[in-house]
Amino acid sequence: MKMIGIGDNGAEGLLPPYIDWIHECEVLVGGERHLQFFPEFTGEKKVIKGGLSALMADLQQETRNTVILVSGDPLFYGLGGVLARKLPLEIYPYTSSVQLAFSKMQESWQDAYIVSLHGRSIKGFAQRIDGRKKIAILTDEKNSPQAIAKYLKKFGMTEYDAFVAENLQGDEERCQFLTLDEMEQSSFFPLNVVILKQREAMERASLGIPDDKFVQRKPDKGLITKREIRTLCIQELELKENSIVWDIGTCTGSVAVEAAKIAREGAVYAIEKNEGDLENCLENQLKHRTDFTAVLGKAPERLDEFPDPNAIFIGGNGGNMEHLLQTCFSRLKPNGRLVMNIATIENLAEAMQHLKNMGCEVSVLQAQISKSKPILHLTRFVPLNPIFIVTAKKGKN
Repeated sequence: MKMIGIGDNGAEGLLPPYIDWIHECEVLVGGERHLQFFPEFTGEKKVIKGGLSALMADLQQETRNTVILVSGDPLFYGLGGVLARKLPLEIYPYTSSVQLAFSKMQESWQDAYIVSLHGRSIKGFAQRIDGRKKIAILTDEKNSPQAIAKYLKKFGMTEYDAFVAENLQGDEERCQFLTLDEMEQSSFFPLNVVILKQREAMERASLGIPDDKFVQRKPDKGLITKREIRTLCIQELELKENSIVWDIGTCTGSVAVEAAKIAREGAVYAIEKNEGDLENCLENQLKHRTDFTAVLGKAPERLDEFPDPNAIFIGGNGGNMEHLLQTCFSRLKPNGRLVMNIATIENLAEAMQHLKNMGCEVSVLQAQISKSKPILHLTRFVPLNPIFIVTAKKGKN
């Protein structure tokens, strides 16, 4: 069974042996657009429609000489990767849409970050591309070039210019360089690839964003996990690039923002009971180019809306510690970590008891930090409030 990649120029772009295989096969499988390239084919044609399970079952039973046609490179966001795990396939790739787009742009692409928004949510896109110099995007009707431009402008990512390649190798091929404003105001064919390129370098923030860079509650500032404590907590969470993270009692969203920048291929989910603080969190998302889910509520309410996490940060428990910890720990993935900030010894004792009753491995870091402050021509130290950082690790089972 052979799988052959094909472009919008049909048989014209295929090597002679590929065309021979197509004409010699008994069953030709592909999308309606691909099958129309071979009107003279006399064997059976099977149109790929709907889900893959029916197609997979059908092909697993097929004993005749079969050729499957797919767009571009079958192993680049294509059917090849799925079908090759179940079928004895020979795969013959065509040029991918991203390769074609960069060739039209006359730009090298070995250093490009490639992302597909085709059939996927744009959520989290901001932190995934932040700081990247060159980005290729596979789009769809919802995540269109116009929608991408609007999204980028919303997060202040205006250092990018765009190149949009439409209907590559088709009769209505069109390629053009555009500003984000022009891309937002233009219309495009459904089949397109968007390439973003930095007009000017924009560096990503390093770990430990200064407190005054966050929008905070007024006039009583200070309801924020301080930079030094935040850095220690992030360290204890042991986040990976693809981690799923919960931030409970997010307030300004400072921990969630830092977590999203690290877990840029994962996802962050935050909950806050105070409506004004949640508004600040949402504003800080835009300011710091992070796009995570933040909802209004008092945990453990609404936590069932979030996927199971690899890491949980609890900045405040709202007085229902036992129920909250039980809910969090039951949802935490194996080898996951839960980190709490606790200010009083009474709450520390209660948290330790609950966590030990749940059979998890617990450690505590007491942080007593002072920061230098000038006084006339001298320097003195101003202490931050002491804090207990409690870390609980879940076992493998």
